[in-house]
Amino acid sequence: MGALKETLRKVLAEENERIKKLLVGHGEKVVDQVTLSQIFGGSRSIKSLFCDTSSVPPEKGLILRGYPIGELAGRSPEEVFYLLLVGKLPDAAALKDLQDEWKARREVPAYVWPVIDATPIDTHPMTVLSIGILAMQKDSLFFQRYEDEMPKDQYWEATFEDALTLTARLPDLCAYIYRRSFKKGPRIAPDPTKDWAGGFVHQLGLADPGGALSELMRLYLVLHSDHGGGNVSANAAATVNSALSDLYYSLAAGLNGLAGPLHGLANQECLTWIQGVMKKFGGVPSVQQITQFAEETLAAKRVIPGYGHAVLRVTDPRFTSFVEFGKKRCPEDPVFKTVLNVFEAVPKVLQKHPKIKNPWPNVDAASGSLLCHYGLTEQNYYTVLFALSRALGICAQAVHARGCGIPIVRPTAATLDALEKAAKS
Repeated sequence: MGALKETLRKVLAEENERIKKLLVGHGEKVVDQVTLSQIFGGSRSIKSLFCDTSSVPPEKGLILRGYPIGELAGRSPEEVFYLLLVGKLPDAAALKDLQDEWKARREVPAYVWPVIDATPIDTHPMTVLSIGILAMQKDSLFFQRYEDEMPKDQYWEATFEDALTLTARLPDLCAYIYRRSFKKGPRIAPDPTKDWAGGFVHQLGLADPGGALSELMRLYLVLHSDHGGGNVSANAAATVNSALSDLYYSLAAGLNGLAGPLHGLANQECLTWIQGVMKKFGGVPSVQQITQFAEETLAAKRVIPGYGHAVLRVTDPRFTSFVEFGKKRCPEDPVFKTVLNVFEAVPKVLQKHPKIKNPWPNVDAASGSLLCHYGLTEQNYYTVLFALSRALGICAQAVHARGCGIPIVRPTAATLDALEKAAKS
């Protein structure tokens, strides 16, 4: 892993120089303003964070290091993790180096399995994942070296080592949580011949006809890998990590935020809604039937899951990538066909309501139907898949934050009296 580490060292040096020039020449430059509605609206759209791994322009969708996410749909998670770290895609040698490094580090310590097995069998899979990550915290190189008073300019190196170890171990941990939580049998040993996503599918123990599920999992893990720095999981992890809590602590914190229904649970809710629509109409509903049902749903002041996005004002390109996969691999699947009919009907209904800013689907509107098609029907597990993917972005962001010396996150809060006084003035 020496080549990647040295490449990253150069990237961080260049990044630090750019930051230094910005602060020296323009440190007092105003880049945004804050309104009362933003303060009471969850700080939405306030520019106050640094994140260089990805951005989400409202009219374009997710961009990873300059690459629109749709252009990365055929790439592997290994390639995308490398891209997030150093800003460019790896060549064949660099890719093999990372794959070999992950395989060398992937063994989950033996003491973790009894910890997992001690949890009640009906514990939510995301809770078990958080417990498993925290159980490994004793292995944090950052924690150990900080105790030994390592210099500040080495913080990123220890974080980098933790990032490699954590991302290498997570597929094994996540796969076992699936098999145990849903009574699929004993843990399946890793297959050293498979890549990160393919090895994960192998350990899930699900059928993989023609490698289709492995292909879907590569796509899923790439599309969910990063999404800027302001979403709950990334922001929570970055805040905890800014206190110099190591990656085991901070990743667990971020993934606990991911477990919320306003964040990572969304794809589960979308699939439940789609299945409910199919049950109501006794099969795949027509576009006309969905149109009428959508109008009734809005009239009853209920939302249509999977449509609208806090940032985007276009169809989520990740949704488009999933739809392209479905059209190629399972065009006759009833659930997927319903997803397509909903896509044809719902935006037209939503466009009639001027208060709805974004009538277009997001990534969650399609992903569940594809997972279900390949036998991964346990919806309580979907956030664990999301977590496995988002760990790539969270870990890459942490390495850069420590490499650029980003200080502890400590915004100032205002009382209601102070805000009322500011409003009057």
